[in-house]
Amino acid sequence: MARFARLLPARQTITKLRIIILSLLPLSAALTAHAEDPAAYPTHKIRMLLPYAAGGGGDVIGRLLADKMGKTLGQSVYIENHTGAAGTLGTQMVAVAANDGYTITIGGMTTHVLAPAIYPKLAYDPIKDFTTIGRVGTSSIMLVATKDFAADDIKGLIALAKKGEPIQYGSWGVGSTGQFCAEILMQQTGIKMDHVPFNGIAKLAGDLLGGHISLATLDMATATPLVKDGSIKALAACGERSPSLPDVATYKEQGVAFDRSLSWTMYAPAGLAEPVAKKLSASLKDALGDAEVKQKLLALGITPQFVPGEEQRDINARDIAAWKQVAKDAGIEVK
Repeated sequence: MARFARLLPARQTITKLRIIILSLLPLSAALTAHAEDPAAYPTHKIRMLLPYAAGGGGDVIGRLLADKMGKTLGQSVYIENHTGAAGTLGTQMVAVAANDGYTITIGGMTTHVLAPAIYPKLAYDPIKDFTTIGRVGTSSIMLVATKDFAADDIKGLIALAKKGEPIQYGSWGVGSTGQFCAEILMQQTGIKMDHVPFNGIAKLAGDLLGGHISLATLDMATATPLVKDGSIKALAACGERSPSLPDVATYKEQGVAFDRSLSWTMYAPAGLAEPVAKKLSASLKDALGDAEVKQKLLALGITPQFVPGEEQRDINARDIAAWKQVAKDAGIEVK
């Protein structure tokens, strides 16, 4: 018993040492990852963390690029979906991830341009907290309606509003690109419409098809098949003419002073080593140059358009300032 008592302090010391060692393991792993030679990148699989629900436009883009980039980089690129707060929750996860090149994301207008315009306490800085890898392409938002809606274009919508009839439109959430496109239309034409925010684009599309709402804004990936099969009709494209719906005139072509491009961009956490950033950028550019990738993106209504990271970063900074003014004028803010 006495012998056991003498041994107890030693065992306690060993236990404490084990706790200390175990607590240092995450730090050790982080230092190992940080110490990896950037020239050897990538040495293992890469996570593409997407802040979108599976099957949505951003998710489809990410999976398409992940497959091609993985082949170019010689390592698999796997997908993780983390949704919530209009994409800002998943985007925040990327912002605080290790800056070793093994976590990347695809950001849209909402996550990196519109969010800072409407969230006064956004948990990340869309410029400072990310390394911009490069632009994926540009897309539009479609203003769509049920087949029996009393207007076929913006001119008809204005005429309808001037009759004094109440007009409601749906978007996939407060602060979404869809809401911003509708606000731009109202600001430029002087018409009034009531916003009905939905919890996600799938719910919005379902209610539009069911006739529960007559007017809505949809992303191209959702709108294209529904317009093509005649389930709904398109009134205008917010942005540029879409390659998937080339007959739908843009806002600008219909007299609304708006011609900004709405872009999709690839990002990694800030502080990414330059050799790693260059490899990711080169693999993205290579993927966008692939004929099959181009065809699939065009089918989604996205015009492939690679823009180098630093250039896209500057474009984002200018766009954030412009959209903040739109949000201020429209009173869009999420507290």
